[in-house]
Formats: sequence, structure tokens, C-alpha cells
Amino acid sequence: MSIRLGDTAPNFQANTSIGEIDFYEYLGDSWGVLFSHPADYTPVCTTELGRTAALKGEFEKRNVKVLALSVDSAESHKGWISDINETQNTSVEFPIIADPDKTVANLYDMIHPNASETLTVRSLFVISPDKKVKLIITYPASTGRNFNEVLRVIDSLQLTANYSVATPADWKDGEDVIVVNSIKTEDIPAKFPKGHKVIKPYLRTTPQPNK
Repeated sequence: MSIRLGDTAPNFQANTSIGEIDFYEYLGDSWGVLFSHPADYTPVCTTELGRTAALKGEFEKRNVKVLALSVDSAESHKGWISDINETQNTSVEFPIIADPDKTVANLYDMIHPNASETLTVRSLFVISPDKKVKLIITYPASTGRNFNEVLRVIDSLQLTANYSVATPADWKDGEDVIVVNSIKTEDIPAKFPKGHKVIKPYLRTTPQPNK
């Protein structure tokens, strides 16, 4: 099964490092980040999960709940979490899904046979409160994720969900944004009273509206 942007994220029930969960119930009305790892006790993933735990406050203030996945057992996860907490000087509190039969990995197309027949690639999904897939990033096993980029994209997704804007290249929270082309230039002042610039008829910018 292939997951694409705009699809409804499949629900599932799974055992995790914190017990049994229903994915939809766990997310509730929050945004979600679901990301996979090739296996427990792997070096790059150890740093990634530690970084995610250290960013707990950043995810919370964006109303985002995090879940990780590895094909190993929940008991294995608990031992690995001890190592992560020790080596990364943090405390992993979010659940790590146990997926030994690869049910969730197959549901979310996390196994790419040309990369590995058995291990999940580093896929990351951002899921909105209405359970739609809003972002998919897939990294090779050798490259750790950039979590500043994950947070930046969540900021953009949450902003553009509520306003008729898009975010330009390298945009960061607080910077000017682009007015979408469906809004006529003459209608911009009423919608965006902070002002705007017309760089080209198709490229109009305005200060970030929720700041």
C-alpha cells in the first residue's frame, strides 16, 4: 500500500513501549508525527530518538504527539530507551511501536525492498488533526533526520491550514509569507492588513498573519 499526501492516515492498534495503543485514540485532536527506524540499538536512530525527546516542549507547544516505530519487540524497546536516555542525556517518554510482524510498516509503506528487504527505511509522516497525511519525508538508513526541518514544516503546515498563504524557500516562523494566487491583489489589504509587497503579479508577500 502506498501512502500519498492528502490520504487518510490508516488507523492501527499496536503494542508499544508504554503498552497497547490505538493510533487514532492516541492522537486525539492533536497533530501527529509517526516515524520509523530500521531496528533497535542502531546508532543513528539512538541520536534521533534522543533529539526528539529533547524537543518535547517544542512538539507540545505545537500540539503535536510523537510516535516512533521499530520492527523489534516492546521489551527490546525498553532496553534501548535506557541506552538512549543514558547516551543522549534525555528522557524518552513517547511510545515506540513494536512491529515485529511489520503490520504497521507495510500499512505505511515503510519497507523499500531495494534499500532493504526486511528493515524499515527512515520514513516520517506528519498527520493533521483530521487524520490526513500532510508531509512524508524518507531518509536513507545512513542519514539522520533534521528535526529543525521537521518543526519548521509543522509551523508552515499549521500556518497555511488557517490562512491563505504559502511559505517561501527556507522560511522560518516569524518571516514574511506568500499570498496564494487565488486571492486577487486588490483583495489583499482587506485580508492582510499588516501590508503587502507585489514583487511580481504572481509573487506577493505579507508579514506572517498570526504574529
